[in-house]
Amino acid sequence: MFFEFGIKDFIDILLVAFLLYYTYKLMKASGSINVFTGILVFILIWLVVSQVLEMKLLGSIFDKLVSVGVLALIVLFQDEIRRFLLTLGSHQHASALVRFLTGNKKEKLQHDDIMPIVMACISMGKQKVGALIVMERNVPLDDVIRTGEIIDANINQRLIENIFFKNSPLHDGAMVISKKRIKAAGCILPVSHNLDIPKELGLRHRAAMGISQVSDALAIIVSEETGAISVAWRGQFYLRQSAEELESLLTKES
Repeated sequence: MFFEFGIKDFIDILLVAFLLYYTYKLMKASGSINVFTGILVFILIWLVVSQVLEMKLLGSIFDKLVSVGVLALIVLFQDEIRRFLLTLGSHQHASALVRFLTGNKKEKLQHDDIMPIVMACISMGKQKVGALIVMERNVPLDDVIRTGEIIDANINQRLIENIFFKNSPLHDGAMVISKKRIKAAGCILPVSHNLDIPKELGLRHRAAMGISQVSDALAIIVSEETGAISVAWRGQFYLRQSAEELESLLTKES
């Protein structure tokens, strides 16, 4: 028999395809793509056994496994689920709605706030001083800030350079800038396990990618080996940024 295919069916298929694609991206980014493939194979076998072959006993066993497996997947992929919800909540329109309902206004960084960061990164790049600066946006980074030393100072080029000076006790961690203030330094960031990250990029780059995957923060990296300046944002790298490119990116996204 022929069945009617309407706009609702098209939207239904489109949403399922989007959900599968986004799940695939999350699994690939976390290095769990083999688990995702295994889940798809299990679901396919379950559908064949229960719907096509109509094996009652084996089908009932698979039904029980599926019902328990949902809880197991939530526990197993809690970080990926949290990342998805954070991404959804930090979307530009969602954030604007929250600010409208709560009456809070986003404090946008001005040119005078951005230039000290840019100049510090350029100076450290020339001296090949490694640095990792995280710019908080809509998602609060209170948990990250608590892992470091609280500074709560105005954004200042010399202060940034002194914190990341090679003999400084805080130079190995990340600096967090929030609400036009240097909130903390020496902070510990989650490290990304994305297998697609080039092997020549070090731990600072992996930490920057990690925070960009679990929040909407923008992370600036100055390489200690090459002096190159890179930015990690929304799970992507923007490598070898010039002063103009860095300023433009910070002005646009901060």
